[in-house]
Amino acid sequence: MKSIKIIEGNLEESSMGLSLNDLAWMIENVNFIFHCAATIKFNEPLELASKINIQGTENLLALASKMKNLKGFVHVSTAYSHCPRKEIKEEYYKVPVTVTELKNMLVDNVPTSKIIEDWPNTYTFTKAVTENMILTNGNRLPISIFRPSIIGCTHSEPEPGWLENMNGPTGLVTAAVVGFLRTAPNIGSKITDIIPADYTVNALISVMWDTVNRQKRSNGGNEVPKIYNYVSCVESSLTWGRFIREMHGQYYLAPPLQSMWYAFYIFYTNFTVGSILRFFLHRIPGAFMDLALIIRGKSPKMLKMYAKTENMVDLLYDFSTRQWKFDNKNTRQLWLSLSKDDRNMFQFSLKSFDWKSYIQSYYYGIRTHILHEDISNIENAISKNKRLLRLHQLCVVLVIYLVFQLCWIFIKYLF
Repeated sequence: MKSIKIIEGNLEESSMGLSLNDLAWMIENVNFIFHCAATIKFNEPLELASKINIQGTENLLALASKMKNLKGFVHVSTAYSHCPRKEIKEEYYKVPVTVTELKNMLVDNVPTSKIIEDWPNTYTFTKAVTENMILTNGNRLPISIFRPSIIGCTHSEPEPGWLENMNGPTGLVTAAVVGFLRTAPNIGSKITDIIPADYTVNALISVMWDTVNRQKRSNGGNEVPKIYNYVSCVESSLTWGRFIREMHGQYYLAPPLQSMWYAFYIFYTNFTVGSILRFFLHRIPGAFMDLALIIRGKSPKMLKMYAKTENMVDLLYDFSTRQWKFDNKNTRQLWLSLSKDDRNMFQFSLKSFDWKSYIQSYYYGIRTHILHEDISNIENAISKNKRLLRLHQLCVVLVIYLVFQLCWIFIKYLF
């Protein structure tokens, strides 16, 4: 930690909000730039997403061009930057607008849907525009673009299963295992492209090494920035179905003690059916729980939480129900170019990856770091889960009984 120098800044501001002293220090001392900063919110307003993801990168490129001893610049994009395409290779693709055209359209208040066209959200769209801005940037730098897919928990560093946020599948798994999320789109047969966080960092560092070496070989020439897709599906594919089954298998062995209900979920393929299931499995129970909170003098929150969760499910819909064909030739060649020692230290190859042990670590990582539960409470958690199961079964019987009664009344009314 003594080697880390923290500098405050803001990507939205000119000169990134850096002081003159900090700017001068960076120009004199920085050798490598890993540009990871971005807004990753799918529903971020386009103007703000553009300021952070596009203008922020443009500002950093301008600063990088002034650095006296810069050896490498790696921009972190996303494997889904060109998600309207069915096949995504390690190459640049055209986007509907240039950075200048986008700025003018935002000034003219052109509707976001007309600007982003086939892109499902502002995050992937601004990442695609940023990639092309880097390609056409006049200040040629030793630069590469790194495209990771869905980042999951760590495989081994700093420990198996380490994570610190609810992004991506983590939030959905957490909501399901505590009995909160009870219905979701049917995604079982689709391939999920999860990659371990620590492997992603190792790949990112290796990309920087390769970027510097390429610059040395070119003798400072202006090479086209190279792209690296970091995905798991090419070498070791994993389906959502297997991910869900094995997560649920771990749930039986160590359910969360703070579960609000027995974990069950019904998948749907039709939006109308999904809306009906959400009403009966989310809204009605949520309304009763909010009523109970109001009676106890507390603020209602369950319906708001369900609305937020369902919105997250809808935002992730395209990325869980669609499947892409990725090419990762550059990334695989990079792995082969590493020495034996470097492969041991910077492991990122996913060939013959052990998904079973990884998913187990993922589940216990959620239990430990998201739900903050210790393994010492497993016995009590299993006991509580059995009671929740009996209560769940009782509710199912009551629902079936009520449905039969309603059907009987309806038949008697007709005949």
